[in-house]
Amino acid sequence: MVLQQSLRDVESAYRAFFASLKGERMGPKVAEPRFKSAKESRQAIRFTANARWSITGGGRLNLPKIGAVKAAWSRTLPSVPSSVTVIKDSAGRYFASFVIETDPATDTASMPDSDQSVGIDLGLTHFAVLSDGTKISSPRFLRRAEKKLKKAQRDLSRKEKGSKNRAKARAKVARAHAQVADARHEFHHQLSTKLIRENQAIAVEDLSVKGLARTRLAKSVHDAGWSSFVNMLQYKAARYGRTFIKIDRFEPTTQVCSACGLNNGPKPLDVREWICTACGAVHDRDHNAAINVKTAAGLAVTACGARVRPGAIPAPREETGSHGTSTTSRAAQRHSTQ
Repeated sequence: MVLQQSLRDVESAYRAFFASLKGERMGPKVAEPRFKSAKESRQAIRFTANARWSITGGGRLNLPKIGAVKAAWSRTLPSVPSSVTVIKDSAGRYFASFVIETDPATDTASMPDSDQSVGIDLGLTHFAVLSDGTKISSPRFLRRAEKKLKKAQRDLSRKEKGSKNRAKARAKVARAHAQVADARHEFHHQLSTKLIRENQAIAVEDLSVKGLARTRLAKSVHDAGWSSFVNMLQYKAARYGRTFIKIDRFEPTTQVCSACGLNNGPKPLDVREWICTACGAVHDRDHNAAINVKTAAGLAVTACGARVRPGAIPAPREETGSHGTSTTSRAAQRHSTQ
């Protein structure tokens, strides 16, 4: 049965590969499937119902040709599983992942409806800033563990290749990275579940994480794990009957005044507060962006209950006319003022 499941995986991989070549598959291009290596960090086998695996009365996992394996259960299974996948990660830990059926109505009823909605601005100074002004600090798990990781990686580089000591050092490095990944994963789960429970609708910005990962902020971007967090919000919103909205990444959320709607132009990253030139409102950069994310998603509500977006703002008298004329006149005025 395990070999048959491997063939099914190969078939799925080739279908995705050929569909990608023909342009029928959305998303990035898929590479040609390759053979697995025994030295790969992650290994997995899958047992279906026909493989005669079972869960014993004592809570052990009975696997074919392996026997009853003692397991530490993270939660009780809500229904009878149809298959189990046994995974070995790079740190040498084993996990059992089950496929089960759930009742959508039960999932939706587990979280009562809420009359709240929120816009979220993701960042590096703060991991998330909500439209209600709440700021969630960034744990920076990788940055805090850098000293330990550096020492473990240095010890690994000094071991002879192919030796048993090098294998032990490699496992030590893998365990250190696994601790960082697990801590980040747990933080994302707790925060996403809290936001889904408290809000009926959630709006986030569609960030270009791949583009940001090619800048000098790459390590901090990867440490934040925005994509993983947004994916959790998306699938939990679908599971519990919430509304999830992604606004366009080119929406000028940091440039527009959330009070009057005037676009005050781009601002460098070191500008954390700014004053609107039209209405004089003082804005915190991230909080203002979160409010604009909520407004762009159509979640902003007036006192009468209508959903609004900021309308067009009349240009000041000195800025009327064509864009080229107004830009030239503003530059001339700044030059004369200086």
